[in-house]
Amino acid sequence: MAQVKSAQFTVGKLDAGMAMLLTEDYQLIEFPSVLLPKGVVLGSVVSIDVGRDRETERRQRNEFRALQERTLEDFGRRHPQAPVVRAGHATQTWAVIEWEPLELAAAELRSLHLYRDGQRMMQAMPSTVEAANSARAVKTTGLDVDHEYTFQIEMRTSAGTYFSNTVAVKTHSLENLTGVRVCFGDCGTQAEEDNLKETVKRIGASWTDNVTLSITHFVTRHKAGAGFEAALRCNIPIVKPDWLFACEANGKLQPAIKFGVE
Repeated sequence: MAQVKSAQFTVGKLDAGMAMLLTEDYQLIEFPSVLLPKGVVLGSVVSIDVGRDRETERRQRNEFRALQERTLEDFGRRHPQAPVVRAGHATQTWAVIEWEPLELAAAELRSLHLYRDGQRMMQAMPSTVEAANSARAVKTTGLDVDHEYTFQIEMRTSAGTYFSNTVAVKTHSLENLTGVRVCFGDCGTQAEEDNLKETVKRIGASWTDNVTLSITHFVTRHKAGAGFEAALRCNIPIVKPDWLFACEANGKLQPAIKFGVE
């Protein structure tokens, strides 16, 4: 319950939105004239009730403490977490590095960088946390055949710089075809495609129905179709079915350039 105290004042001056009020014991106070009743002029006597609303004080105090607690929770207790990376698909000359969704708390992502053997690479990386958490992987190319590398991600944020764990990746030898993963386009009849899939199994490779980051080759007889266009956009080698037979016959990975689709 508000405690109210009343007092009377005489209006001594009205100027620039402020009123000079004179108490009965000749004390002068300034008071916003907008709060005075309409029609007040010099010499008018006004009564002002002043009260303390303890209930409102208590409510505002609790709201302020709750705001402080939320601020502490968002900015004081929660911090960005170091990225967690793992090795994805690897072939003779490239590898995919994957990461868990980035945790930035209330911080902003400034940049992501990929390190190979301790050296920062000129690798295109997602520029926003939304893009990073959508992609969650990057393909790094130009690697040596049958060679081991270490990879790490640096995450720069408005709250500091965080480095991920380090993962080791070894590229495959030319004779190791387990990293080959193909996607089939127009390869003729269903029987012909089934024969190609059997060849894939025999050489220890794999196939998938969709063009993804982990595809090594797109196998087709013709330059047409949604899969073909997707492979072009992703810069995936496009080869004729004969490429698979050549890999099996020679027992090692064959250059894609010799089996380009005309």
